[in-house]
Amino acid sequence: MKDKYLIGLILTVMISSCSPEGTSQKAPVNWPDATPPVAEKKNFDRIIHNDTVVDPYYWMNDYFKKGPDSSRVVAYLDAENAYTEAMMKDTDGLQDVLFKEMKGRIKETDESVPYLRNGYYYYQRTEEGKQYYKLCRKKGSLDAPEEVLLDVDKMAEGFAYYALGGATVSPDNKLLAYGVDTVSRREYVIHIKNLETGEILPDRIIRTSGGSVWAADNKTLFYTAKNPVTLLSEKIKRHTLGAPVDKDVVVYDEKDNTNYIGVWKSKDDQYIFIYSGGTLSSETRYLKSDDPNGTFQVFQPRIKDVLYSVTPLKDKFLVVTNDNAKNFKVMETPLDKTGKENWKEYIPHRSDVLVEGIDEFENFIVVSERKNGLSQLAIRNLQDNSQHYLDFGEAAYTVYSSTNVEYNTDILRYGYTSMVTPSSTYDYNMKTKEKTLMKQQEVLGGYDQKQYVTERKMAKVTDGSIVPISIVYKKGTNLDGKAPLLLYAYGSYGSSMDPTFSSSRLSLLDRGFIYAIAHIRGGEEMGRQWYEDGKMMKKKNTFTDFIDCGKYLIAEKYTAKEHLYAQGGSAGGLLMGAVINMAPEIWNGVIAQVPFVDVVNTMLDESIPLTTNEYDEWGNPNNKEAYDYMKSYSPYENIEAKEYPNLLVTTGLHDSQVQYFEPAKWVAKLRDIRKGKNVILLKTDMEYGHGGASGRFDYLKDVALNYAFLFKLEGITK
Repeated sequence: MKDKYLIGLILTVMISSCSPEGTSQKAPVNWPDATPPVAEKKNFDRIIHNDTVVDPYYWMNDYFKKGPDSSRVVAYLDAENAYTEAMMKDTDGLQDVLFKEMKGRIKETDESVPYLRNGYYYYQRTEEGKQYYKLCRKKGSLDAPEEVLLDVDKMAEGFAYYALGGATVSPDNKLLAYGVDTVSRREYVIHIKNLETGEILPDRIIRTSGGSVWAADNKTLFYTAKNPVTLLSEKIKRHTLGAPVDKDVVVYDEKDNTNYIGVWKSKDDQYIFIYSGGTLSSETRYLKSDDPNGTFQVFQPRIKDVLYSVTPLKDKFLVVTNDNAKNFKVMETPLDKTGKENWKEYIPHRSDVLVEGIDEFENFIVVSERKNGLSQLAIRNLQDNSQHYLDFGEAAYTVYSSTNVEYNTDILRYGYTSMVTPSSTYDYNMKTKEKTLMKQQEVLGGYDQKQYVTERKMAKVTDGSIVPISIVYKKGTNLDGKAPLLLYAYGSYGSSMDPTFSSSRLSLLDRGFIYAIAHIRGGEEMGRQWYEDGKMMKKKNTFTDFIDCGKYLIAEKYTAKEHLYAQGGSAGGLLMGAVINMAPEIWNGVIAQVPFVDVVNTMLDESIPLTTNEYDEWGNPNNKEAYDYMKSYSPYENIEAKEYPNLLVTTGLHDSQVQYFEPAKWVAKLRDIRKGKNVILLKTDMEYGHGGASGRFDYLKDVALNYAFLFKLEGITK
């Protein structure tokens, strides 16, 4: 559930077969003789809509609920971890090789491309052997002395998990506000540092989203406060430096618990905005940044089924909206007349182009768009309204507006990557159209892009829709149906899974694997309708799309079902659970990371973080029609006595997005009901949450485990 999610030299191991031509049999996997834990059953009756469902593993939520079986839950998770460790013990050496190999591709002493903001150049730099980074700046020139604003390596000492978020400098450059999460539940404490003295001010703001916004007076902060139980963002507050935090003023109180809220500042520093929105409708409020004690004004009152976002220019506001525009259009309105009755068309709706957002500059705007499943950037000159697009030469790629915090500039910074092109940062002069490569991710160990192939295929699925698939493999990999292939997807919230580069993925490709991303419905790759056709009462399209993509790759001889693997996390973990219920026979193994698999029970429990925010995505099961539909696909509800593929399930005890008990219950029920002897492994990280480890190297241990699981199933031992 709940968000979207995941991220060299070694001899290439080619996968071969001694079987007759046209078959792809391989030797059975030699698993240790270990006995999996058997979870205790305590029947709990869920009764709603005259439907009674017995849940024998409901007790597993007691650690979250602080119930009587809390310690028993931890003991069970520990037992599952011990079983997973025993079953994967013979891969310890390989996992160590993989970790060192992937870590060895990372340039440990590195520095981000500096960006200019209010007279200072800001950047991050990393040091050899250190897990985190240092946030730095230089005044006026890159030749000026370095000022270390935050040494996150030092700050993180003694913490198993440490995440920094929302660092923002005051307009006078003297104060730094930043958020810290040491539990991994995305609940941040905001601190303020005096950059002249190095002092951390006594102001300590708890239970926030981490980010904050400075008013023009350099002493007022606006921030998003969270509910301590549900973790919903429910209030925007105003804090004055030195004043008691418990007296902070609520400037916006969200009454609808299905909405997300946030506060942000325009690039020209003139306005502070509050956004409140769900999947279907939104509302924006605004305030001049030099009037922090003023009252936020509603830009346009909320309209049913209408989303809109606001971008201020010197002489008008631009409004991106889906009002009578499925793929969104851009409207303009005067600075003093913001109501919908004053909106005039600026960029019309196009049925084949999705408008995703606007980046504003003094003389230009950059419109982020999506066409034919690919991202693109349109540059529009505000002086003469002329427009041109940036051009790229690969079949499957990702481009995005990067760090553009300076308003008075003609330089656009953008990022570019593909499945074979390392992440690259460019500066583009929008006036002269000159493009400058500022930095490309350095892959240590001699990465040669020419040794890898990327393709884009279009798979026709059950209802006739065409689903794009992005593919990458090492040159020389035989496409004869015998190569192992890992198929990844997400397919929820309109989040597009664009093709990007991963240096750790090379460890997969160099051992003969093909990697593919299925751009299934539920994402927004092919426009807004693509998303709407994969949510609510059309959610099953997401699952059938993925299954059909797997079958397409088999039919096209990229792989065979004996060598086909699937991976997804969070809502993508729901996808994994659904497809192994619907078509277990076409996957040899599946990796489900922090999987949202107990859909009905979670969506019925409003005390679980973020549940009510999700009603527009999945439906509200208090409504019988939504309940029946959810129940018909929820992985936990639809386990049957049949053979399932080999399964590796990962979760985190402190996960605030998908609580640990969903995958734990799912694994217990699968083992109890399924037939066959394929392995089911559950690995719970007892110190982390939804995103896993916070350090820049530690997460590679999880990747190494995932790869070792796949390699074990393929008989790859080094």
